[in-house]
Amino acid sequence: MRALLQRVSTAHVDIAGERVDAINRGLLIFLGIAPHDTAADADWLAAKITTLRIFDDAGHEMNLSVRDIAGQLLIISQFTLYARTRKGTRPSWNGAARPEIALPLYETFLRACASAIDRPVASGRFGANMHVSLVNDGPITLLLDSHQRD
Repeated sequence: MRALLQRVSTAHVDIAGERVDAINRGLLIFLGIAPHDTAADADWLAAKITTLRIFDDAGHEMNLSVRDIAGQLLIISQFTLYARTRKGTRPSWNGAARPEIALPLYETFLRACASAIDRPVASGRFGANMHVSLVNDGPITLLLDSHQRD
């Protein structure tokens, strides 16, 4: 499971011109799911993301987590995080899980994140064509992979 995190001041997702969800200070998370991912990957990634100390404390040091600042999460499914681009000029999506595998794991990840921060999370709609807008704060952007835990 891969997650691209962006620390944001604000972020929102629109589908067909309609605002679906929005957050203020927190993290925008693009989540990619591979065929071999499990609920354990979702749980590990949620715990890691919600405890990463990437928000400033009073001394302007990155010592606080999204949980510490009572920040918000916006989670967007993003199968393209598993694109393969080594051959040719057209990406291959074979590294991403099929929807029947990915959707239940996406929902597991949403629940794990909500539990970790003890409040609901915002999300897009799995499989939809979404327009995501954000104001990156920092900018701080990180890529995490549940299969590279070292």
